[in-house]
Amino acid sequence: MTVSYLRADKDFDNIYEQLKFVNAYKEKLMITITNEMVDHLSQGKRLSERDSAVEFFRSLKDDTLLVYDVWVLSTNIEDIIQMFSCLLKNNIEIHFIKQGIKINAQSDIMVVMGLIDQLRQWLQNESKKGIGRPRGSKSPSKFDSALEQIIEMLKEGSNVSEISRALGVSRSSLKDYIESRELKTLSSDLIHSNSNSDARALMIETIQCPTPPYKGA
Repeated sequence: MTVSYLRADKDFDNIYEQLKFVNAYKEKLMITITNEMVDHLSQGKRLSERDSAVEFFRSLKDDTLLVYDVWVLSTNIEDIIQMFSCLLKNNIEIHFIKQGIKINAQSDIMVVMGLIDQLRQWLQNESKKGIGRPRGSKSPSKFDSALEQIIEMLKEGSNVSEISRALGVSRSSLKDYIESRELKTLSSDLIHSNSNSDARALMIETIQCPTPPYKGA
């Protein structure tokens, strides 16, 4: 079974952006997603406070999990290590779409550590300057909760008027939302997939080792 998990976080890409990449990925690889969780409630919360997410992940065994990026699972390194350990223990293969990397219980440890270190570097850099909305990200919208349905209806050939009637919303507002999110152009060019050797080389290259503090003369 293939499942996907999307999580809202004000400091990263919105759910619409994540879903755009997930859909492009499944289209390119001709994957059928049998279950999807869109988590609007866990923003800023530790894993111990995310009951619905924990229940979702505990329900998985011998499955494939699609996520946009490592931070979607958590922005806490301790939680990430615990989640990786438990998911891989239950024979889950995790596809990180943005990096084009898949990991499972047999993966090279350097690939796994590289993914964790990428997140550590980002959090460290942003803590120095103050985390803010990423360039190009969109503000939350009332339509975000219906994003999956909107995309599905667009793929089925429904026009904006038909979708607005189905959702009971303003056609003009919905049209602006669809255009601003580029929902009609979910292109497979958005994603890539690395080979195992490429993934290892990429992750090793991004790992940063600590350096001694500079001492002036």
